[in-house]
Amino acid sequence: MDERIDILDSKGNFTSKTAMKSEAHTYGWFHATVHIWLYTRENQILLQQRGSSKKTYPGLWDVSVAGHILAGESIEDAALREIEEEIGWKIRRENLQKIAVRKGMRSHKNGIQDNEFYHVFLVELTTQLRNLKKQDEEVDDLQLFNLDILKGTNEKFPMVPNTSEYYQFILQQVNAILP
Repeated sequence: MDERIDILDSKGNFTSKTAMKSEAHTYGWFHATVHIWLYTRENQILLQQRGSSKKTYPGLWDVSVAGHILAGESIEDAALREIEEEIGWKIRRENLQKIAVRKGMRSHKNGIQDNEFYHVFLVELTTQLRNLKKQDEEVDDLQLFNLDILKGTNEKFPMVPNTSEYYQFILQQVNAILP
């Protein structure tokens, strides 16, 4: 779905310009997104399998919830909205634990230039997997995996190709919270 988003400069500052997401991806304009990693006290991480109709990385396993921040929307509101839209779970703002802002630049074979600043959050998953309702247009599957899945390389498990450093960072942050 095409959405109006704020355009950022290469340092992540607002430019006061907006554009449709498709335009930002065509021209490589920087924009903001959210990544929300859901973990359990049982050393598990929730991953979503990207929808088979997605323009990038269809069918690969990915961060629990992710999405674009709409023009004028706060980062936290975007995170809460995306969690509710993609997995049907409503949480409170205070359950979001922001751990980083990362800059990512990717050129895809289909012409998409994805230059973004993603705001990374951790959230403890306090409901059962069966209570989550995936957004069929965006998500093919939701599954809990042992945290060790983040230790492996992308060749061992079909995940969206991020740097191993990013997955190690998430693993360290979750392990720092768990007893």
